[in-house]
Amino acid sequence: MRVVAGTARGIQLETLPGEEITRPTINRVKEGMFSAVQFSVPGAMVLDLFAGSGQLGIEALSRGAARCVFCDENPQAAAIVQKNCRAAGVFSQSKVVCMTAQALLAGTKEKFDLVLLDPPYGKEILQQILPQVAGMVQPGGIVLCESELQAQLPQEVGGLVLKKQYKYGTVRVSKYCKQEEQQ
Repeated sequence: MRVVAGTARGIQLETLPGEEITRPTINRVKEGMFSAVQFSVPGAMVLDLFAGSGQLGIEALSRGAARCVFCDENPQAAAIVQKNCRAAGVFSQSKVVCMTAQALLAGTKEKFDLVLLDPPYGKEILQQILPQVAGMVQPGGIVLCESELQAQLPQEVGGLVLKKQYKYGTVRVSKYCKQEEQQ
C-alpha cells in the first residue's frame, strides 16, 4: 500500500496484519475517490473516520489538505497511523485520536470540508453514523463513503445529498455534498 499522488507520492504505508482489524483501500479505489474530489482537497480540513492505517487521510494531506484528524478505536491502528504520518512527512498536520467514531463526533466542535468514511463492512455503520457526520461538515463540504455494493445508503441525510456513486469491483464509493446555507 502506497501514497498515490502529491508530496508523499510513492511512500509505502504500513497496515496491521489481517483484514479483520483493518481493510486497506486498494489503490484503484483510492485514485477514484480522490479524482472525484480533486479540486476540494487543497487547503481542506479533513476527517478520516475509521482510519485503519490512515492511508485516506494521508493521501488527502499529500494532495494539499491543510489538516487531518484521524480517528480509530483500535490502539494498534492509531499507532500505525502515527507511524505512517511520520513516514509520509505529514505528522505536523495530523491529529490522531484513539476512540470510537461516535465518541469523537459527540465530543468535537470542529467542522470539516472533507470527511472520509471507510468503516467495517456488513454492519450498517454508515447508515447509523451519517446523521452525526452531517453535523460536522461545512456547508459545501463533501463526505466520501466506502462500502460494500449491497449497502443501502440514504439519498439525503442532515443536509447531505447523495450526488454520485462509483463502483469498483465489489466496492462502492458514495459521494455526498453538504448543501450551502441559504442567505
